[in-house]
Amino acid sequence: MTTFRISEAAELLGVSPDTVRRWVDGGRLAAERDDNGHRLVTGAALAVFARAQVGEGGGEGRSSARNRFRGIVTEVRRDSVMAQVELAAGPFRVVSLMSRQAADELGLEPGVVAVAVIKSTNVVVELP
Repeated sequence: MTTFRISEAAELLGVSPDTVRRWVDGGRLAAERDDNGHRLVTGAALAVFARAQVGEGGGEGRSSARNRFRGIVTEVRRDSVMAQVELAAGPFRVVSLMSRQAADELGLEPGVVAVAVIKSTNVVVELP
């Protein structure tokens, strides 16, 4: 069974290790201690907790897209027709290519908070 130390669980959840410790101490996230006294969270428990944290869908309105990443715009590159917009969503970099008109209408500039909504027919999952 896969287990994660508090710091690893925190990284996967995008929070601080102190936050994970508080969740464990408060009984929101199950953890056990190893032979050295370190707290370990099972992969199964972490998956259940993570799913409860993100909920289903989200966002305003109705949409079939299920992948949403709230972040801050870090860079916008425009030419006469297209724009490349980069967001930092937690530890993740999300890049979108769109029309310049769309980027202009949305007012996308560095420092703006935005949500990347992703619907893909092909998602590659890799092991680290």
